[in-house]
Amino acid sequence: MQIDIKGRNVPVTDKIRAHAERRLTKVARQVSDLARLEIEIFKEPNPRVADCQVAEATLYLKGVTLRARDASPEMLHSINLMVDELARQVKRHRDKLRHRREAHAAAAREASRIAARRAAQPSV
Repeated sequence: MQIDIKGRNVPVTDKIRAHAERRLTKVARQVSDLARLEIEIFKEPNPRVADCQVAEATLYLKGVTLRARDASPEMLHSINLMVDELARQVKRHRDKLRHRREAHAAAAREASRIAARRAAQPSV
């Protein structure tokens, strides 16, 4: 998985980059190597907003785009929350694909059984 980390008026330090990559290893194992993840971090400009450190992620997969956004008073905590949300979405997407694949295989098996029964019956 290719990971791009951008900062909007916030410097992306090596600490932030390493933390994000370390937290994303679980997600990276569950998606294709061709997947592309864009992370954007920024500070909310409104001083009245307590959760001002924001982390947004967009994961581009084959046929689907997953997005996650979280905010908290600390940037590393925002990244943790965003990664957890993205992991839930990836797991749900994988389960949905697996369920569809299993349902399709079961329908194909049933159709082949019906065809075999019809072929075995003597025609009148």
